[in-house]
Amino acid sequence: MPTDGLGLNFFYIVAGAFGLLIGSFLNVCILSWGKDEPESVLRPRSRCPKCGKQIAWYDNIPVLSWLILRGKCRACSQSISLMYPLVELATAIIWVYFVWLFGPTLAAIRAAVFFTLLLGILVSDARAMIIPNEFTVGGMVLGLVITGIGGGVHGLAFSLIGGALGFGILWLVAWLGAIILKQEAMGGGDIKMMGMVGVFVGWSGVLLTIFLGALIGTIIYLPLALMGRKKPVPFGVYLAIGAGVAYLFGPKIVQWYAVTYLGA
Repeated sequence: MPTDGLGLNFFYIVAGAFGLLIGSFLNVCILSWGKDEPESVLRPRSRCPKCGKQIAWYDNIPVLSWLILRGKCRACSQSISLMYPLVELATAIIWVYFVWLFGPTLAAIRAAVFFTLLLGILVSDARAMIIPNEFTVGGMVLGLVITGIGGGVHGLAFSLIGGALGFGILWLVAWLGAIILKQEAMGGGDIKMMGMVGVFVGWSGVLLTIFLGALIGTIIYLPLALMGRKKPVPFGVYLAIGAGVAYLFGPKIVQWYAVTYLGA
């Protein structure tokens, strides 16, 4: 890892530019995969969602084009959602942050990939109540490959156990809930999502993610329910937030709990 400022700045710039490009592609994935019948993310080229006009390359530069056009389509002048630049900017921040935290290493790539997947899941579930298999099943494969490269057999075992536990716990909750409530208690997307999360955070991170997801969901939902909101926020949104916290602070939270309540 370079120790001079110039070398680090270069990696930050590369990470930021790469994050912007990934964020632009992530927007396409969110829109294309977040449907009952997913579309290809490669063809046709990007078009205005309002008028259908194909977007020129110079109007498709992450964040910058949206600012230059003042959030409007060049062809029809209809508003373009703020979601696009926000997702691009958030993805860039994710990649720069983890290069800053871990340096230009495989650990930074692993963390950035995981948080990019979580961002895609969060936005997809929030806007369409769909968690695409491409993010979950595809994320499992990516996580296993990256962990296997960096951690060898032990790393692969860590990921496999975490993935199996994450998938298994939510599958069991869904199965028992269906028996008790006589209806679907949890979507398959949430179950597969926790399989993906487990690959990245391991078995202890799975337990913490589920606990935090339920806790965050309760904290957010109760005020909304009291204000009369009838449409619930999808559970995948809470799980994504919980998974992010578990990845960054999980060991410290577990250690604090063990010392405070178990006397370990």
